[in-house]
Amino acid sequence: MTASVAARMRAAATALLSALDGPQHALAARSFTDDAARRRVEYRPRPRPGVCVGELDIPARKLAHRLLSTALSDHAYAQAMAITALEEVLDRQEGWERRRHGGDYWVAVFGDPAGDGPWSWRFEGHHLSVTMTVAGEDVSPAPVFLGANPACVRYAGRPVSRPLAAEEDLARALVDEAGPAAVVSDRAPADIRTGTRGRAQDRIEPLGVAAASLGPTARALLDHLVALYLDRLTPELAAREHARIAGGPLHFAWEGPTTPGQRHYYRVQGDDLLIEYDNTTEDGNHAHTVLRRPRGDFGDDVLAAHHRTAHAGAAPRAGA
Repeated sequence: MTASVAARMRAAATALLSALDGPQHALAARSFTDDAARRRVEYRPRPRPGVCVGELDIPARKLAHRLLSTALSDHAYAQAMAITALEEVLDRQEGWERRRHGGDYWVAVFGDPAGDGPWSWRFEGHHLSVTMTVAGEDVSPAPVFLGANPACVRYAGRPVSRPLAAEEDLARALVDEAGPAAVVSDRAPADIRTGTRGRAQDRIEPLGVAAASLGPTARALLDHLVALYLDRLTPELAAREHARIAGGPLHFAWEGPTTPGQRHYYRVQGDDLLIEYDNTTEDGNHAHTVLRRPRGDFGDDVLAAHHRTAHAGAAPRAGA
C-alpha cells in the first residue's frame, strides 16, 4: 500500500532531524507554538529560522530536499530547483557583491513529526517558501511561494531560463480573451498584495471579472491557470484542493499594462483561495507568485478540525 502524503512527510522530517548533529538539530527543530517563527513567508534575502541547507553534509542535504519533494509535484520541484540555481546567476549579475549562493535555503520543522500532535515544516530562502502543516492524516498545503530573478535569461532573443513561463503566458492569454473587464488598474502594485504577512486578507478589492461571466475560451483558460497553481502540489494534495474549490466562485483581476515586457500583476480569488503573481521590478524581469488560503494558511483549517476532534469528548468545565 502506498504511504499517504502525511506519512511520507513524517518519515522525511523524522529522517532529516535524526541526521542532524546537536547544533544543527537545535536550529532545525522548533516549537510548534512559536507562531512568530512558524507563520511567515519570507521570500527576501533575510535571516530566517531553521538550519541552512548549504551547511549540511550531503546525506542531510538530500534528506532536506526529499522533505521538500513530499509537497511538490515533479514540475514544481523542477521549478524550485531552477529558482535556487538562479541565486548564482543573480550573484554574477551583481558582481558577486552580495555573496548569494544556491545553498542559502533553510529548513525548519515545527513540533514533533513522530508525535501525535500537529506539526509543520518549511523550506525557505530567496524566492522560495513552502510551508506544510500536518494534523494526523490531514495536510494543509499553503502558503507556496515561487519567484524568479531574473525571471527570464535570453540568448539572441530566445529564452534560455524562464522558470515561471506558464504562470505568465497563461494569464496573458486569459486577459487577452477576457478583455477590459479583467483589467482593474492601469498600474501594477510594487509587489504581491499579501507580501510577507503571516495572514492574507480574505478578499482583495476590486475582485475583477467573475468566472461565471466569461466566455467558454476565457473560462477554460482561467480553470487552466488555477490548475497550474494547485498542481504545484503532489497529486494527492492537488486532488484535494481541486475538489475543495470545485463549483465555487472565482474572480480574475489584472493590474498594469497588458503589453509584454512591462510591469504587470494579476490575482485569482475564490473561496479560501488566493493566487497572486507580480512582475513589477527589474523592468518587468523579476517575478513573484504565491498560492495561499486566507482562512487555511499555516494549517488554520486542519488545526481547527483537530481541536474539534480532540475536544469532542471532553467533559464540560464547571460553570460552563
